[in-house]
Amino acid sequence: MAKRYWNEKIECMELPDMRALQSERLVKQVKHVWDNVPYYRKKMEEKGVTPDDIKGIDDLHKLPFLSKADLRDAYPYGLLAKPLTDCVRIQSTSGTTGKRVVAFYTQNDVDMWEDCVARAITAAGGTNEDVCQVAYGYGLFTGGSGLHGGSHKVGCLTLPMSSGNTERQIQFMMDLGATILCCTPSYAAYIGETLHDMGYTPDDIKLKAGIFGAEPWTEEMRREIERSLGIKAYDIYGLTETSGPGVAFECEEQSGMHINEDNFIAEIIDPDTGEVLPEGSKGELVFTSITKEAFPLLRYRTRDICVLSRGKCSCGRTLIKMSKPMGRSDDMLIIKGVNVFPSQIETVLIKDFKATPNYQIVVDRVGNADTFEIKIELSPDMFSDTIKDVFTLEKKLSADIVQILGIKAKISLVEPKSIPRSEGKAVRVIDRRKLV
Repeated sequence: MAKRYWNEKIECMELPDMRALQSERLVKQVKHVWDNVPYYRKKMEEKGVTPDDIKGIDDLHKLPFLSKADLRDAYPYGLLAKPLTDCVRIQSTSGTTGKRVVAFYTQNDVDMWEDCVARAITAAGGTNEDVCQVAYGYGLFTGGSGLHGGSHKVGCLTLPMSSGNTERQIQFMMDLGATILCCTPSYAAYIGETLHDMGYTPDDIKLKAGIFGAEPWTEEMRREIERSLGIKAYDIYGLTETSGPGVAFECEEQSGMHINEDNFIAEIIDPDTGEVLPEGSKGELVFTSITKEAFPLLRYRTRDICVLSRGKCSCGRTLIKMSKPMGRSDDMLIIKGVNVFPSQIETVLIKDFKATPNYQIVVDRVGNADTFEIKIELSPDMFSDTIKDVFTLEKKLSADIVQILGIKAKISLVEPKSIPRSEGKAVRVIDRRKLV
């Protein structure tokens, strides 16, 4: 029988005990940061806060926030809290603009990270009898390294495939009997599509579960991936800034991701005012790392919009849950004065197509007016339909977009395989506006 928990004592800890553990670790961490990170100590001094003011998690709100701008300003060593001689690794964000965020790890940091990922793999049914195919990118990106380390810790036979060469991925999957697939959800969808194109079905592979993260994905996309690969698809969440994937993970209930609260304290704030919101409120997710040694971020603003809840879970875990991110406060598009999140559009497209479409959102500005186009790839069956059928689908999509967003988009249905596929994070939005 599969092991249900990786660390039952922590994953099922009663709330008063967890709060006591968090308080103890927070007090210690604040002192560590104050003593070793002049950049953050200055921010505390500017706010009139010292370590003596932090006696437990009820005092967390007194601390100043950190943002990605701070990480860039302090690049590369300004937030380092340990001597470089104590550090054994760096990882970096996959961002393409400005300075990358570089995070440092001691061996204890790596061990903590891998332990968190081991919890996620175990929650997805993984044991030392499984074959775990890691198709996240390796290198500076945390995806490959994180799932690789967690897989080793669980004792899985680990296939370090990295991303790309999809037909080879499927061949190894079949030859070596992979049972767990780890990659971005968009790449999982592409693997499912390629499997079908190669003439295979889910019956030809042994996959039972997938652990997918690093980009937003909807429930509709989850169901399509599960259908195309014959698996149960689990969400995983993390940021390079806090460690990488494994900050939170989904259990068999698939109703939110359990946050590893022994290592990370989560808050929800109003993104405009910074005010801490009560549990169950929708707002911006903030994390405090309470065990990270080399790069210990306090009150880091993730920009992810979600909800925290602590209802009873059928899996038995007591760790608080975060919802799937509903968008980001910094990647929200403002089109014709309307706030638009790509996830809203994806929900409409998948509902109307009854499958996962390949699509791109293209925003531009002509004169002083925004243009808003959604390019959607038709399946071969749809492409062969009559012009009348395609026109009817365009009208339905246009009406549904107006209903959910309140603005009209140009719908362009394009031929199969015409939108570039992604073997990592999908490029869903092209914003050509030159906004100041």
